Amino acid sequence: MHANPLQTQILFHLGPIPIAEAVVTTWAIMALLVLVSWLAMRHASVEAGPLQTAVEVVIETIQSQIADIMGPGSTRYVPLLGTLFIFLVCANLSSVLPGVQAPTAHIETPAALAAIVFLSVHYFGLRVKGWRAYLSHYTRPNPILLPLNVLSELTRTFSLMIRLFGNMMSHEFILAIVAFLAGLIVPIPFLLLGILIGLIQAYIFTVLAAVYIGAAAGSTPIE
Repeated sequence: MHANPLQTQILFHLGPIPIAEAVVTTWAIMALLVLVSWLAMRHASVEAGPLQTAVEVVIETIQSQIADIMGPGSTRYVPLLGTLFIFLVCANLSSVLPGVQAPTAHIETPAALAAIVFLSVHYFGLRVKGWRAYLSHYTRPNPILLPLNVLSELTRTFSLMIRLFGNMMSHEFILAIVAFLAGLIVPIPFLLLGILIGLIQAYIFTVLAAVYIGAAAGSTPIE
């Protein structure tokens, strides 16, 4: 575990481009998820094996949760939101492994994920409603509110990023301080708390993404 969770660890360079530890961890998580998915579904059958069954249970659970949030027609959003949730769970819990720091504890990863949600909101909104109907919602209930409605899109994306980053970074920071002051045994309860925090933050991020996308596409009411 690093002494300073706020410091970005540069592992190597690809030409002039520095590759940070958070990027390598993200690549490793992506590769692991692709490998598990391929192993689980390469010989998919009605009589599923343990790995296929586990993957199907996870997917069905996520699909059910998304349907509860977004209502009818939510199936089209399952690939994006399901992948987002599974990645966040793995990324948030990666800090449990010795010597690994969660990529979501660095601002770059939450910023990239929030940007994906931001672009997805407008993509699905335009795709479902059409550009004229979708853009017109920025002028409701009064055209004079157009700047505020545009600003709200940016601020909620910023808050989505900061919420995830702040919670994960603060946990890493506290754990580093406790480990420095008290040794390796005392932080164990904080590791268990970190698992709970990681799961909760993955769920909250995904739920908010579903609400934002559903509101833009007309599946859920705008709060």
